[in-house]
Amino acid sequence: MALELDQVASPSLTHDIVRWISQEYHDMNGSSIQTLESPPTAAEFAQLVHISRPVVIKGFQIPALERWTDDYLQTKLQDQLISVAITPNGRVQADAIAAGPGGKLFFVEPFIEKVSMGKLLKQLNAGTCTQRNSDNLSASYLQSQNGNMYSSRFFESPNDDSSEFGALRGDVPSNIPWVTEALGRNPDAVNLWIGNSKSITSIHSDPYENIYTVIRGSKHFTLLPPCEGWCLQERMYPHAVYGHTDNSNCLSVIPSSDTPQVRWSSVINPDLPGSLPLEAHPLHVTLEAGDTLYLPVGWWHYVQQSGPTTIALNWWYDAEVRGMNWIWLSLLRGSGDVPPGNDETDTR
Repeated sequence: MALELDQVASPSLTHDIVRWISQEYHDMNGSSIQTLESPPTAAEFAQLVHISRPVVIKGFQIPALERWTDDYLQTKLQDQLISVAITPNGRVQADAIAAGPGGKLFFVEPFIEKVSMGKLLKQLNAGTCTQRNSDNLSASYLQSQNGNMYSSRFFESPNDDSSEFGALRGDVPSNIPWVTEALGRNPDAVNLWIGNSKSITSIHSDPYENIYTVIRGSKHFTLLPPCEGWCLQERMYPHAVYGHTDNSNCLSVIPSSDTPQVRWSSVINPDLPGSLPLEAHPLHVTLEAGDTLYLPVGWWHYVQQSGPTTIALNWWYDAEVRGMNWIWLSLLRGSGDVPPGNDETDTR
């Protein structure tokens, strides 16, 4: 999910400079988030992309908003198996930092389990999710982020873009006309997200212009601009996945043997007091059903949700890499020596 930088390392800005940039940005832009009462035209959206600040958009109507009850989703998908992320700790922070063997910190990806929509919804509505037996409490989040509704292949050859959610495609447009016209391209991915109050997305940034619409429930975003990435204390972590070992019913952190280290924020929860420097200026916005958030490329976001079942869709459009914007994003994030997430002198 994090921004990918070019192979050629960019220089690192000094702490004084990045603090000055973030303060200047805050002084000029403040802490407010604009709300539009109806979707913009393509020309208006192009201006929003140029400004590159989050915007809440009302009135973006799609069939899923009216149709997606539990009964409807189960009837449409029947026994179709869908890929669900499972974590063992009672709260889903899939794709996040967690302690593994010997107390060492890892960037851990979730265990993926195939279940029916009916089973997932039953688990979410009950407020607890169990795996294999009732004694092993775990949490589930449908969050595959791989174009699970539509991938870029759809626009080249629709018949070759299979989806676990093909039966729901009639309720979800493959692109958003005013975004596609403004950017001159189709989405790279359209994703479906289904979770509950346990489901949390760790703070990260994406290389996409993101249009995020809530269908059911509420989503709570904590946002920081690209110029405040320094507040998130990125580190390099070894990669791991959750999995089963020694025929155990419990999920454990299993280190990967041939996967490169992952650069990730060491801030687990930016909403906790003291997690961010005093100079940080986080923005907070809650989306209710029917609300849409334009989240510009490079903006850091931490996402929580409320409601027994929360459903959302997002459209990822590739960022424009021509011009200066991508260069500035890379410079602000920095690609100098990123410290390790673990004490390298610890030989445990």
